[in-house]
Amino acid sequence: MALNLVTSKRSSSLSPMTSAADYLSALSQADAKARSSSRPPTATPALSLSSSVTSSSEDPILNEHDIDNADGLALPVVPPTSEQVFTTLHTEFGHCANDEYRFTSQHTPGTPVLAHVEQDPPYYILLSTYISYLILICMGHVRDFLGKRLYPASYKHLMPHDGYAPLNSDFDSFYTRRLKTRMDECFSQPVTGVAGRTIQLLDRISPDYNHTQVFTGTRTRALNISSYNYLGFAQARGGCADAVEEAIRRYGISTCGSRLEGGSSDLHTISEALVAKFVGMEDALISSMGFATNSAFIPALVGKGCLVISDELNHASIRFGVRLSGAHVRMFKHNDMKNLEALLREVISQGQPKTHRPWKKILIIVEGLYSMEGTLVNLPAIMELKKKYKFYLFVDEAHSIGALGPHGRGVADYFNIDPRSIDILMGTFTKSFGAAGGYIAGSKSLIDRLRVRGHASAYAESMTPPVLTQVIASMASIMGVAVPGPSAPSSLRLGTSSTAHPAENALPAWVRLPPALASGTEGKSRLRRLAFNSRYLSRGLAKLGFITYGHPSSPIVPLLLFNPGKMNMFHRLMKDRRTPIIVVVVAYPATPLVTGRVRFCVSASHTKDDMDCILRACDEVGDILDLKHGIPRRERWTVQEIVERSVELVNM
Repeated sequence: MALNLVTSKRSSSLSPMTSAADYLSALSQADAKARSSSRPPTATPALSLSSSVTSSSEDPILNEHDIDNADGLALPVVPPTSEQVFTTLHTEFGHCANDEYRFTSQHTPGTPVLAHVEQDPPYYILLSTYISYLILICMGHVRDFLGKRLYPASYKHLMPHDGYAPLNSDFDSFYTRRLKTRMDECFSQPVTGVAGRTIQLLDRISPDYNHTQVFTGTRTRALNISSYNYLGFAQARGGCADAVEEAIRRYGISTCGSRLEGGSSDLHTISEALVAKFVGMEDALISSMGFATNSAFIPALVGKGCLVISDELNHASIRFGVRLSGAHVRMFKHNDMKNLEALLREVISQGQPKTHRPWKKILIIVEGLYSMEGTLVNLPAIMELKKKYKFYLFVDEAHSIGALGPHGRGVADYFNIDPRSIDILMGTFTKSFGAAGGYIAGSKSLIDRLRVRGHASAYAESMTPPVLTQVIASMASIMGVAVPGPSAPSSLRLGTSSTAHPAENALPAWVRLPPALASGTEGKSRLRRLAFNSRYLSRGLAKLGFITYGHPSSPIVPLLLFNPGKMNMFHRLMKDRRTPIIVVVVAYPATPLVTGRVRFCVSASHTKDDMDCILRACDEVGDILDLKHGIPRRERWTVQEIVERSVELVNM
């Protein structure tokens, strides 16, 4: 039984406190009703966190310390009416019933793909950034020089001793000790609870300048704009959580083996068939770790005598996998199709180094959505080059699958390109599906080869049943499920048609999704909410005057901070607001040394009011830290104008 958060109709004369009290009262009554009708507790009550059983003593809404709505996170800004029924907790998945705040993620045919433009700040910003790093580096070397002589015991691990060379004495060690440690407050923030619309921070202090962190014992609930939860499926309650709970009862926690050594179950077969159907490919395989999906399977695709052409901003997992393969590597400028074509002409005409023999194969690897820049691959242009130069194409859709396209099927869906014209599709379940692991999809002959030759198949632990079930339930919720007729009572059929896996397109009979999820209507709504939120935040920040990267449809919105001192201050000023906001600050080595940034990760679980709150906070903090260098002052909009014209801004 779903937890319905229903409130009675109120007159306009009621105060906000009265409305909040009515809202909590209705919530408590619904919870009491759920408790009275729930089944007996299982042997693992701590796992009963679904919408059917709300018996946890750490409930994020009903706990006494969360009833205070001073931060504006526990309750909606506008209480729902009697006609509005929500089946999610507002702290996990925000309540937003206004259909105006929806948008469809798709490329307009005939329009050019937006190019990645790196916008430089004024010279004084760049100069101050370089000077800041120079001071930190010089002072760090001085402190190391004096410290090794005055306090040798504290530097023993950095100096040779007993005939052993130091293990950690390179620049990365120096950067970690002398630069990163100074702003460690904004890294590795410990959290607890569900990483949904909001998240609880474990408060901490440092008595020794960030060398150690001490927990204070208190918690702070913050608006979560930092987690990979694009479609909001990271919930402790709801149809997906119910299915996962049932899977634990039926399958346990782990299959205790690799895929080639007794670790395969029927859930793996069903999941792979579902993934292949979802992405539109003939077959697919799944891996228990997203990073390993690239690093363990790319060596099975290419080897010596092969050429890999890689975008210069490709993820570390791709670079690592290519190095393991032994293939020759060339890089092209990020998303620069002219540079790519020039490189293709060169490598095809010259062949292999020294011998000039033709390459055994040429594989181009790109990402659908680049996680640090928020840019989309120019897939239409690459497909034209593919037809002309006959290379193989590998598209990493770790961040684009589930987040882009009118059906959530990634960058090919966004550009309306047949996915089978792409040779290999890779993706992860971490970002959009609230799970873990990754997949590779392609032709059946290719996938059969990867099952045997991929390192992960033989050596990595197979994906666990609860995670597999989360993948099945969330992906089926996006696709929609057709209720079987009397002749097929043992399974559920996917509502979308596909030629892939015609005999394996059924879900387990015990996976019972609520009607809104089973029909696909909630999945479509989540896709459209994410598209609206992404475009609204991206364009809103640009109109405020910030320097941002990325495509407007990207759920990743990087905002450039540059100066290392501003990274820590931005994080602290956002977290210390009346409505706390937790953000991700990214610095070297994930980005170039002088382009540190804050990276907003937008989710369908956020509401329009949440986006307004973030824009207002950025507007104030941006003025304090002098971050608005994107457009001239006369061209900027006020934050109030952006809030009032949000729908117009999104549809521009």
